[in-house]
Amino acid sequence: MSEAPVIELRDIHVHHKIRGGKLFSPRIIKAVNGVNFEVHRGETVGIVGESGCGKSTLASVLVGLQEPTSGQVLFNGATVGKRNASARKEFGRSVGVVFQDPATALNPRMTIMDTLTDPLRVHGIGNDKSRQTKALDLLNVVGLPPSAASALPSQVSGGQRQRVAIARALALEPDVIVADEPTSALDVSVRAQVLNLLTDLKTELNLAMVFISHDIQTVRYVSDVICVMNAGQIVERGTAAQVFDAPTNDYTRTLLGAAPALLEH
Repeated sequence: MSEAPVIELRDIHVHHKIRGGKLFSPRIIKAVNGVNFEVHRGETVGIVGESGCGKSTLASVLVGLQEPTSGQVLFNGATVGKRNASARKEFGRSVGVVFQDPATALNPRMTIMDTLTDPLRVHGIGNDKSRQTKALDLLNVVGLPPSAASALPSQVSGGQRQRVAIARALALEPDVIVADEPTSALDVSVRAQVLNLLTDLKTELNLAMVFISHDIQTVRYVSDVICVMNAGQIVERGTAAQVFDAPTNDYTRTLLGAAPALLEH
């Protein structure tokens, strides 16, 4: 692709010091260890690996919640340095996040209308009336009726809550959506609906999307490019067809051998 990636990571390392071992030799955990990564508009890049492989730490770097120990983060071709409050706010406007469990990601005391208008209010976008209009438009985009606006998260189903979370992630018209295990807390019956919604929105809005999961079959379902992570490193990268039909890494072969049928437990 000729245009600059929306987000690019160059030789990213994230190291954590933990207690243990000798007093003056703290242990270093290399959560992310020399990762290069990029995602373009209109493209979904899947990151797959078992728990503890570093994929959630990498997601934290992508959304600006974690400063890397070393390496470069580029956004639309420009280097993102150490982020002050203003820079974090601007970056947060450009990167939408969908978390694993919609039950905990949404404030249980806020109506869905308040949940969707809150990001607009925080960023000083529009007035009360225009924010409410935008919220209703977002509900329509994710396939929820206007009547959902007055409900609390506890009054709608898990699949509907995740649709609200997706609508909130779209509220600020981001360049990229980072979805971290967005379907693992959902029933099998609604998992495919949410995956299809994310894929459709990516295409319609020409978004970049990063989809993170431990389930290689789910990643295959939505991704144009798959990155397999193990022990803090990307050990395999390729199109879904390449990774599934001709894996080059033993760890990838292990993941494929353990993978259940698509979208099943």
